[in-house]
Amino acid sequence: MRATSGRTVRDLRRENRTAVLQRLYFDGPMSRLSLGPATGLSSGSVSNVVAELVAEGLVEEAGSVDSAGGRPRTLLRISPGSGCMIGVDVGETRVRIELFDLTLTELARTERPLAVDSRAPHDRYEVGLVVGHIREGIAEVLRTAGVDPARLLGMGVGVPGIVARTAADGAADGAVVHGQTIGWDAVPLERLLRESVDLPQTVPYWIDNGARTLGQAELWFGAGRGAHSAVFVLFGSGVGACVATDPLGPGRALEWGHLTVRVRGRRCRCGARGCLEAYAGAESLLERWREAGGRPPAGADEETALTAMLTAAYPAAGAEHTPDATALAVLEETAEYLGAGFADLINLFQPERILVGGWAGLQLGTRFLDTVQEYAREYALRYPAARVTIGLGTLGPEAVTVGAAILPLADFFARGGRRTETGPGESAEEQPGWATTVRERAAH
Repeated sequence: MRATSGRTVRDLRRENRTAVLQRLYFDGPMSRLSLGPATGLSSGSVSNVVAELVAEGLVEEAGSVDSAGGRPRTLLRISPGSGCMIGVDVGETRVRIELFDLTLTELARTERPLAVDSRAPHDRYEVGLVVGHIREGIAEVLRTAGVDPARLLGMGVGVPGIVARTAADGAADGAVVHGQTIGWDAVPLERLLRESVDLPQTVPYWIDNGARTLGQAELWFGAGRGAHSAVFVLFGSGVGACVATDPLGPGRALEWGHLTVRVRGRRCRCGARGCLEAYAGAESLLERWREAGGRPPAGADEETALTAMLTAAYPAAGAEHTPDATALAVLEETAEYLGAGFADLINLFQPERILVGGWAGLQLGTRFLDTVQEYAREYALRYPAARVTIGLGTLGPEAVTVGAAILPLADFFARGGRRTETGPGESAEEQPGWATTVRERAAH
């Protein structure tokens, strides 16, 4: 049956369920009475939807509150054990896998290091190695938490690079990763994971750029909450960003690190010259320090080496040594490049907030974010620059993993809390008459 607005009854049911689930998730526990104004649904619609969700085990009672002159009102909340999600972060130094319940309580986690060989830096991202780490990590977290894979709502994976998706009637490769900086050329990651990971075929896979998963996490639960427009910047070995203009909708990943900031400048990992990442990513930052005469700790990974550089440039109060002039000069130059890059984001998107995350971003931000802001306002147009706030994300260096787990959760909510599109008593397809007619004409 089709409603007068063009949406089917099935669409309306799904939207009503989505509205109730989202309000309970973000603002619950709530009573049936308070759900009405919060969702814009009638009391009858709220009662029907809640009855369905309680019967399916998605919603449960969570105590009661006194009402003015009446019976206590029963509070409702999302049932934490009604589903689980896996979040995976394919990072620069490790692959992190975490298992969460529906309220994002961590049930288990594991990490697999990506060893760096300076003679062949891309070898740490060898596709078979990364897929093996994900396969083993998923088996470990499910085993540790004692969770049946059938309870999974899905698995989300954050990766470096551009993620494209094949057409539904194509080769069924699903998400394909174009990770130029890590040597991935059209890697059919979703197909490889489905062939390798021991999960039911019905479990959905959501693979996206790591900056977007970071942005999703900060937008829902961190420093981006409540913003109507925000840009989330991810600093690690490289640099990426995500722009979001809908508080509950998906953001859009940007290859911001490959914005040209200097014509005929330094060679970037992507092969081009003068990219922002060639000056601001942790890998290039440490390389520039080394070229200027600095001495990163021998054999240290990037995280340890960056910590050493920051300690050398900004010694703690009372420390015996004075600031390392070489490290300080490189970092101050980097702050200007970053400020110019932030100015481009301000001019292009005019966001309310720019938020910095990632393991390198959080380390760098605590030391010189104020300087970066000064340069950003100097290079940006005055009007948008005066209306943006720049700060650090609040979810820590593991926000990419949390955001990856949110991808299947967001889809689950969009489907009204159903693992399949079709609910009881609903037909699989409800299409207008013209669709059938056009299809029949095309067949002749």
